[in-house]
Amino acid sequence: MTGIVTKSTGSWYWVRTENHKQYQCRIRGKFRLKGIKSTNPITVGDHVDFELEENTNTGIINNIHKRRNYIVRKSVNLSKQTHIIAANIDIAFLMVTLDNPPTFPAFIDRFLATAEAYHVEAILLFNKMDLNDEQLENEKNKLVAIYRKIGYTCIEISATKRINIDEVKNLMLGKVSMFSGHSGVGKSTLINIIDSNLNLKVAEISSQHKQGQHTTTFAEMFVLDTEPESYIIDTPGIKGFGVVDFKKQEISDYFREFFALKHKCKFNNCIHVNEPKCAIKEAVETRDISPSRYKSYLQILDGEEFHYRIKDI
Repeated sequence: MTGIVTKSTGSWYWVRTENHKQYQCRIRGKFRLKGIKSTNPITVGDHVDFELEENTNTGIINNIHKRRNYIVRKSVNLSKQTHIIAANIDIAFLMVTLDNPPTFPAFIDRFLATAEAYHVEAILLFNKMDLNDEQLENEKNKLVAIYRKIGYTCIEISATKRINIDEVKNLMLGKVSMFSGHSGVGKSTLINIIDSNLNLKVAEISSQHKQGQHTTTFAEMFVLDTEPESYIIDTPGIKGFGVVDFKKQEISDYFREFFALKHKCKFNNCIHVNEPKCAIKEAVETRDISPSRYKSYLQILDGEEFHYRIKDI
């Protein structure tokens, strides 16, 4: 039988078949994907083949279909391995908040670069717009301007006030959508509004640290009652986004505005740091490229790990 993985807890996988039946499955022995050193060889969104065990309603996964794409980040505890967040995604929504909790440019840029590298369309959702004071509104406007200028869709929403939610829902129709972001940015609240039947658990923000408390402990896919049928993947809140498998000469390709200009650099192998007549550095000086984006690029280039509480707009 063939189905799509809708949930994984590490040792068990929930697989949904075309006739809408769901089976708990596991992997027999060691199962590794060629070329991917991952803590989770199978992830939500994977299409798999499985066979039912004799006299049981549980299955054994014996094959993973080729992935169209996936989103991956560095494993939190095992720095040399990756963690695949989800696979076969049509849209990756990154939820951004300016406060409670703050989302900073370095985190956004790492997420966007990873989405570019793995061929996933990314959309930024700026949530809690109803709570912004004048200073936060100005910061939000600066960020929106930066990312719209380079071609990213940015939607300003309020999950609790239901502002611009229909715009998000329309983008999701007939697609597999993943929602990501820090704990507390409102992923579960938004998903509950998109489909009230899901009733995902929502927790309060920590007033001491302005961070969300984890309510989602593993990625899970839900089927939405829409026509055409739509899927939504809720992911655990993440503090940092460690990029993996980026070669230095290729990193600028994952920054859209860098890629558009790099052919104007004097040297073909320019990495846009100390080389003369570099079109990227010149664009940063003239503010055609945002300094915060260039700083994010340098951090990734240097292998510098992003820490959650660094602010630089």
